[in-house]
Amino acid sequence: MFPTTAFLPARASVARAIAPHIHSTLPHIDVRSRDRAWPSPLVLSFIAFVLLPIAIVAVYLFTIAADQYVSEFRFSLNSIDPPRLDPLSLLAGNVSHSPAGSESQIVVQYMTSRAVIDQLDAALDLHRMFSPPEADWWSRLPRPTSIEGLVQYWRGQVDPFYDPANGTVVVRVRAFTPAEALQLAQAIVAASEQLVNDLSTRARHDALRNGESEVTHAETRLKAVLGEIRAFRDREGLIDPAKTAEVSGTIAARLKDELVRANAELSTLKSYMQDDAPSVKVLKARIRSLEGQQRVVARDLTDRDPNRDDTLSRQLGSYEQLESERRFAEAAYQHALHGLDQARANADRQQVYIASFVPPSLPEEALYPRRWRSLAVVALIAFAVWAIGGLAVQSIRDHF
Repeated sequence: MFPTTAFLPARASVARAIAPHIHSTLPHIDVRSRDRAWPSPLVLSFIAFVLLPIAIVAVYLFTIAADQYVSEFRFSLNSIDPPRLDPLSLLAGNVSHSPAGSESQIVVQYMTSRAVIDQLDAALDLHRMFSPPEADWWSRLPRPTSIEGLVQYWRGQVDPFYDPANGTVVVRVRAFTPAEALQLAQAIVAASEQLVNDLSTRARHDALRNGESEVTHAETRLKAVLGEIRAFRDREGLIDPAKTAEVSGTIAARLKDELVRANAELSTLKSYMQDDAPSVKVLKARIRSLEGQQRVVARDLTDRDPNRDDTLSRQLGSYEQLESERRFAEAAYQHALHGLDQARANADRQQVYIASFVPPSLPEEALYPRRWRSLAVVALIAFAVWAIGGLAVQSIRDHF
């Protein structure tokens, strides 16, 4: 046998000879390559702020969110009264203004108010309708909830819109089943018709009551004026001072004519008779009598003495004032009677009524939630937030 010690120098030299070849064939292991195997902060932020929210929203929309059905109906309010011109509406682009326009706005506001909820809740049980078991927690009505919470939720489920361009009202109603959407839409239509009928009835009754009040007031005024005229006649002893003045004026004119003729006749007699002639004396006496009668008639008609109240001119002035008031009272009374007749005629017919040209129908396909659109919106918002945040962080690093 050979001694083992003889091979040791040989083994050492062989090892030294193959060592370079061994290091060249082994893979080079670097610690920094192991660090580069982990995702960068940019990728982690993109996953956290973009992909993760999109995934969560997608899971909710496509697996959890409950379907909601929409029932739409359209109507307009028509009035029997013709539209009236409104200068302010010309500036807004509308040619005329109809009473049905204000009524339409009232109906739209009523559909989003608590009044319609109080009216429909007793028959439909809105808490149960908006909180079915199949609805998800995000879209259903929380229970228990207050009436204010129900009103707020109702305004998200019922969307009325009034278009002043054509005077139509468009209403979209959402519910979790097609039948409930149709039922709710029909109930809203019935409540709106009842509101319009109540408003029309109230307006007609108010017009009738105002007409009766005006007639009563005008009748009282006319009776008071007629009473004053009757008291004037009893006090002055004259039925119609105007006719009396006319008769007195006729008498005064006749006396003046007779006096002119008498003076003319006297001048003729004096031309061939003496003043002491019997015919001349008689004619002079007649002239004096006519002049006395003329002065009496003139004093009865007018007198410059302000203390006299029995002159026909003052009596006629007082009577004409009363007569003028009587004519005004009669005209007001006739106008009030005409208005009352119109109010009674309008009370028998409805002034404003609903013309439903698109009635509620049963929906077949759920329109809400709009899954792909909502997902796209969430993706856009998440990417925008991530991009803005990345730019902000990069800007901060550049400054520091």
